[in-house]
Amino acid sequence: MSSIKRFNVAKRLSDMAVYNGVAYLAGQVPDDASLDMTAQTEQVLATIDRLLAEAGTDKTKILMAQIYVANMKEFDGMNKAWDAWVPAGNAPPRATVEARLANPDYKVEIVVTAAIA
Repeated sequence: MSSIKRFNVAKRLSDMAVYNGVAYLAGQVPDDASLDMTAQTEQVLATIDRLLAEAGTDKTKILMAQIYVANMKEFDGMNKAWDAWVPAGNAPPRATVEARLANPDYKVEIVVTAAIA
């Protein structure tokens, strides 16, 4: 049986857990909440790239993405960064919803699940 490996474990949560060939990322938020939607999204996607690399996978193996935006009026700004980041032919299934985020200055939070192959 596979064991669970957790990354960047804190008291309340881990950034990622890997089990049975799948990486499960916690919701990733920007480091600098003062930035606009596009820049915040770029920061989050860079963090996702780093975590996936730590797990031995990459964005071409994403099985599902869940995106939370604080204001759907900024949806296009998020998509600008997303579209530049997602590899052609490998756009994963995705859901985007408007939600109140934990920090009122956050504009975006992204959760992904990825295969490790």
